Formats: sequence, structure tokens, C-alpha cells
Amino acid sequence: MKVIRKVKEMQEVSDRLRREGKKIGFVPTMGYLHEGHLSLMRKAKESCNSIVVSIFVNPTQFGPGEDFERYPRDEEGDRAKLEAEGVDFLFIPEREEMYLPGYQTHVEVGEVSKGLCGDFRPGHFRGVATVVTKLFNIVKPHLAVFGEKDYQQLLVIKRMVKDLNLDIEIILGILIREEDGIAMSSRNAYLSPENREKGLMLSRSLVKGRISFESGERRASVLCKTVKDSLESVAGISVQYVEVRDAETLEKIEAVDRPAVIALAAIVGGVRLIDNIIVGR
Repeated sequence: MKVIRKVKEMQEVSDRLRREGKKIGFVPTMGYLHEGHLSLMRKAKESCNSIVVSIFVNPTQFGPGEDFERYPRDEEGDRAKLEAEGVDFLFIPEREEMYLPGYQTHVEVGEVSKGLCGDFRPGHFRGVATVVTKLFNIVKPHLAVFGEKDYQQLLVIKRMVKDLNLDIEIILGILIREEDGIAMSSRNAYLSPENREKGLMLSRSLVKGRISFESGERRASVLCKTVKDSLESVAGISVQYVEVRDAETLEKIEAVDRPAVIALAAIVGGVRLIDNIIVGR
């Protein structure tokens, strides 16, 4: 695996790969890799013969008081995992490489960025869309894989690619969970054993929502209440939102008469966790 730290070198490598007829698969990450990330790389390898992974903790998607400085980092461990997965190139740019002095250009996606996490993390999706656009222009992939866990982010990227006519195929990677059901996340490292146990309630509450749907309930308000009541039954969980949205557009719906996502965010022991489940698909 070749490690690249300069934007120009990464662009030159990508140009060469394209000239050689290679199909570039790309997985952008912020590092501290877990099985969820690795599953995205395996997905890319199914249809690509040259795999690029980026690690960049993007400052513009963190708001004031968020965890940019303490976000978990482990470059040595990440490199070992990527080597074991057979990744071809690891792109690790410095902040100064990605955001030149005087940087003033941003990418903002409209309606799909609003609500859900967009309400609680102002500017977050602008930062995501901007850095992903930059990474696409640097890595020049044919295909990029994004995980279903960050569901709103996935739809923001899909909308951006469609609206800007980017010639990149966006592939969905399924949400990967630990054996106990908690959604895999780098931020799980912040949880104490006690709070990790409380964090299990996110997935368990979503399952209750799915069971209610499978039993015939179609009213979004009732499904939300089922999930929220389950979450709030445990002391120490502060619910930010529980919502049912159209799975393709994230539009609000009153009844689940099409594929829908039940999405939630909650604070557990000072750690913000998100999770979701798809129903009707």
C-alpha cells in the first residue's frame, strides 16, 4: 500500500490509474477505522481494481464545542488494517493541503441537509459536502462507497453528485453493528462501560419501531412515539430527535406507504450517537 500526503501527487496517481484503464474505488474516512469502514472497502473491491482510502479529520464539519481536537486518531493502527484489507493507496493530507490560506469556497446542499442532524449541527453538512467534493476532485474515483449509518450524509452526497453532474457512482454500504447491536462508530470509544450499555437502547428502540411497523402500524407519529418512549425509559439518555422520513428524499411523511427511515440522535454520557433503521423496503 502506498501512502500519499500531497494533493498533487494523489491527482497524478489517479490520472495514471485512469490512463491504465483501472477502475478507482474510493472510501473517504476520518480514520480510527472499525469493521464498518472496512466493509465499505470490501464493497468497493467488488467492482473496482484500484482502491483508495482517505483519512482526514475535516475541521469544517465540526461546530464550536464539538470534538474536533479530541476525535480519536490512530494512524499506525489504521495503516495496519488497510494493509490487511489489500487497499492500494492511502491518502492522508494535512489540513494546509486541503484548505489553502484564504480558502473561501463551500458546497451547500439544500433541503436534504435540513432537519435531523442538520438542525443540531449547523454547518456540518456544508463542511461534509465541501470536503467530499474536494476529495472527489483529488482522487478522481469512478465509484465511492458511503455507509448507511450516516444516512442523512449519504443522501446529501447522492444529491450533490446528481445536482453537480459528477461522473461518480455512489454505492451504499450497509450499517454494521457490534454483536450486541450497537451501531459501529469511532465515537463509541468515548463511552464508559456503563454508558455503552445505555447506548444499546438506540438499536433496541429502533427494533421496537420496526416490530410495530411489521405488526401493521403505519402512522409515523406512532412509530416515533414507540421509539422515543423506549429511549426515554432509560435514565441518562437525552433524545435529540426521533423521526420517520422518506428513505429516498428524507421528506417528512405522515404514513409509511413507501420505504422509510426511522432515524434518531441521542446524547449518552455526553456522547452524541446516531442510528437508524429502514422499514418498508
